[in-house]
Amino acid sequence: MTTTTVRAEPVEALRQAQGERFVFPIRVYWEDTDAGGIVFYANYLKFFERARTEWLRSLGLEQSRLREESGGMFIVSETSVRYLRPSRLDDELLVTAELESAGGASMTIAQQATLKGSRTLLCEGTIRICWVDTARLKPGRIPPIILQAINHTP
Repeated sequence: MTTTTVRAEPVEALRQAQGERFVFPIRVYWEDTDAGGIVFYANYLKFFERARTEWLRSLGLEQSRLREESGGMFIVSETSVRYLRPSRLDDELLVTAELESAGGASMTIAQQATLKGSRTLLCEGTIRICWVDTARLKPGRIPPIILQAINHTP
């Protein structure tokens, strides 16, 4: 499996095929922790969202532009998350996004958060995103340009 790491700013354009993993670095801040000083469980979903967004951006698919040009957008329709180890203030994490499957109206992305350096697995999950018409929020077909980008077909 190929792993590609990018800096947080600016994100470099990377072309990645199914079976390759996109890696996005994130540092844990005070706002990410709970009263016990560990990352609040729901914040891993935010970290996953950032990595998915940057993965799409690396493929030339900016979500705001897609919404404006196609009248559609991705929404999360299903999540499954396992929490394995805690993360703390100032930890550097590597958050991955890897296409697991893509259909006509939805995609499933496998994601992980690991501790940078040791690569200790902290959290993992799958996120299913569906394409909807922005105005009506009704399901629709993922535009061919998106499927071509994620599958690297001309």
